[in-house]
Amino acid sequence: SFVHNFRCWVCSTYRAAMGRKKFLNQTDMQVAVIGDEDTVTGFVLAGVGKRDGQGNTNFLIVDSKTKRKEVEEKFMEFQQSKDIGVILINQTVAEEIRHLLTDHTAKGIVVPTVLEIPSKDKPYDPNADQVMQRVKVFFGGNIDTSDW
Repeated sequence: SFVHNFRCWVCSTYRAAMGRKKFLNQTDMQVAVIGDEDTVTGFVLAGVGKRDGQGNTNFLIVDSKTKRKEVEEKFMEFQQSKDIGVILINQTVAEEIRHLLTDHTAKGIVVPTVLEIPSKDKPYDPNADQVMQRVKVFFGGNIDTSDW
């Protein structure tokens, strides 16, 4: 279509003018998911899941048999991937690799953004979520999260 062709022309002109592209187009960015089977299955059924020709996926199902090292490696893979814009991670899984999340935040990395989400087994704890901690600082620490 005309709009698609025009958009491609604009993108190619932008790349030529700027030397290289800093961020991928929003249609190129993917969401990665690390979590329990129900969470990951829900997101995959919603269309988030991708598998490339080598069998690499943008999701990891974590259960009682999953080793922490495997979760750490997958998180680092997602963090270093140029096509991942958001990493969704169950808060229970995030607690296992909190040191990596802390490093990610301390480096000021914006893309990919890491969002902690609740699981069905444990309620969401906003006091453990680093994004919520930054929001609280932004608002002067005056957000009451006791009702969450």
